[in-house]
Amino acid sequence: MTIIERASSGDFEHICALDETVHAGAPRRRLIGDALAQGRVAVARVDEMIRGFVIFDESFFDQFFVRLLVVHPDFRRSGIATALMRAAEIDCQSGKLFTSTNQSNIPMQQLCERLGFVKSGYVENLDEEDPEIIYVKMLAPLPRT
Repeated sequence: MTIIERASSGDFEHICALDETVHAGAPRRRLIGDALAQGRVAVARVDEMIRGFVIFDESFFDQFFVRLLVVHPDFRRSGIATALMRAAEIDCQSGKLFTSTNQSNIPMQQLCERLGFVKSGYVENLDEEDPEIIYVKMLAPLPRT
């Protein structure tokens, strides 16, 4: 059974280990630590082990943004990424949710399209010869109080 919940500070090392397993580049410990401190991380637990996580914030032109989505390779195509993206939608404090991915990342593009995101633009020159595609999903407007 998969449980999606807000991450706690006790999850830090497990999240970092998963990130380092999936992403062989520079460690993102500071990003993860800052996001945890701000309550901006949700995790997917399978049999009490963290198998995926999502980081969301308002770093994209003050808009709600899924900054990082990571799922352990052995648990991909099992619904974890979808569930984590839906958790970010629930936490979204505006009527729009943005995310991005490299043009080479076909699985993430397919996930975005399946979840109702639409292409909103491109950013060149972040990664050599691999433009970043920006996606947006229009959500129901928040009720006025």
